[in-house]
This record gives sequence, C-alpha cells and structure tokens, in this order.
Amino acid sequence: MAPRQTSGRQLEASAFTAVLPVVALVPVGLLALAVFWLPVHALWNVPFWLFALVYLSGGVLFFWRPVQRLVLTRLLGARRPSRAELEVLRGPWRAVTQAARVPEHRFVLSVLDADDVNAFACGGHLVVVTTFAIDVLPDRELTGVLAHELSHHLGLHTVALTVGQWLSLPIVLLARVGFLLETVARAATDTFAQGSPVLTFVGRAVSVVLTIVAWVFQLALLISNTIGNVVGKTAELQADRRVVEVGYGRELAAALRHFIASGQSGVPSTWRDRLAASHPPPRTRVAYIEALLRARRATR
Repeated sequence: MAPRQTSGRQLEASAFTAVLPVVALVPVGLLALAVFWLPVHALWNVPFWLFALVYLSGGVLFFWRPVQRLVLTRLLGARRPSRAELEVLRGPWRAVTQAARVPEHRFVLSVLDADDVNAFACGGHLVVVTTFAIDVLPDRELTGVLAHELSHHLGLHTVALTVGQWLSLPIVLLARVGFLLETVARAATDTFAQGSPVLTFVGRAVSVVLTIVAWVFQLALLISNTIGNVVGKTAELQADRRVVEVGYGRELAAALRHFIASGQSGVPSTWRDRLAASHPPPRTRVAYIEALLRARRATR
C-alpha cells in the first residue's frame, strides 16, 4: 500500500490529556522549588516567583535540538547511533519522514543499549530506538516502529511529557536528599545518642519526619506517573492510527507481533500492573491496527 501524504504536525486530543499528570505535579513541584529557593533567597534576596519562572523557563531548552542531542539524550541513558546503526536506520527513517512530509534532519535519532524491542519519543524532536530493535527487526518492521514514534511528535504528545520531566527534577532530587538525610540521621542517632534517651528520641523523630517528607515527594511522582500511564494509552492508539494513515500500519503490526513472539509482552494480570503499564497490550494494538486497515479497505 502506498504511503499516504500527511500534513506534518497536528494537535491531537492526547496532547491535552497529557497535561493532567503535569497538573498533578505542579503543587509538589513548586514546593520542592521553594526548598531550593530558600538558601538562594537568603544570599541574594531573589523573590520566589522570579526563581520559579527562571527554572520553569529553562525547560524550554529541552525542546532545542542541540540540548536534546547533548543533554536530554544522556539523561535518558541513550547515545548517538554508531555508523553501522545509522546505516540501518537511515533508509527506514527517510521513508517515514517522507511519508509524513517532514524533514528528516528536524529530528534527533538516538540509540539506547537495551535487550528489548522498544523505542520512544521525547522532547520535541528526540526519537530513541533500542539496539535490540536495530539488530533484530527487519527494515520493514523497523519502519513501522519509527513511524509510531514520529507520530507521537507529529501529534504533539511529547510536549507535556517533557515539561513534566523538567518539573519532576527538583522533586526527584529532594526525595533523594530526604532519604539520604534520613539515613544519616538514623546512623548519627545510633552512634552518638545511645546513652541519652532524649537525644535518641529527637534523632528518631527527625528520621521519621525526613522519611515522611521524602515519601510525600515520592508519592507525588507515583501519582503523576500513574495518571500519565492511564492517559498515555490513548496517545499510543492515536499514534497507531496516524501510522496507519501514513501507510505503515502493516509494518507496525508486524513489529508488534515480533514483540509478542519474543515473549516480552506479558499481559498485566492485576489492577496494579494495569495502572503501571504505559502502553496498551501489544495484542490489543495489533487488533486495533487491523481494524483500522479493514476500515480503510472498506472505504475504497
């Protein structure tokens, strides 16, 4: 089937629903920023609104291709493709970008060293593919995978995700600092306050408070991630729909079947597993793609 020409980026519903986990992060994110702001304010008398504005504005840099290539790629544990990997990716990537009518150089291809058939989109331009997908998938199936990740960018699904990642950084840092200080407080209490019931009580109380504070920030991240997983399933199906529209639905379905055959696509069996899953089950996606393909054939 010849690829259908599309008109590039189009704002989709999932771009709006992806804002929900970011909204869930905002109160705790501002609280975490306030903790870091206090010493800055004490030294330079910087108002909190200016401190927060400068930090949040820094997130715009994550949408700049050089920053994505130099910083965001490394934060995700990815790297530049090797020459051999680039040779494998070049043909499928050119075919996909031409079908979607977007310049291939507008996006940044990166590689993640991982033993699963996977890929993901982040920022405004970053597409990450695993080494396993590059080594195992035929060009036809790799084209379907790349078309899916490009579809996330074209539907603007990754904008809110990237903002949320930037907003979560002070929360993650503060949670880790809280757990570290809790460990230090407990060790100091055990070492220096053994002979004093009062100091032992104070040390234990400080340890408990630090643990609670750290878990509050950790819980905020968990809630945001859970909301993101729930609304993200719709984004996956919308990206699959766009893949079908640009003419690579069969290729993506074949890649998903490859994933199923590899034994890595276990179906969530409990409600906790379903909440933790960021994608619909591969079999569900294959059935959805095949239904879309049948509908397209029926309308011809």
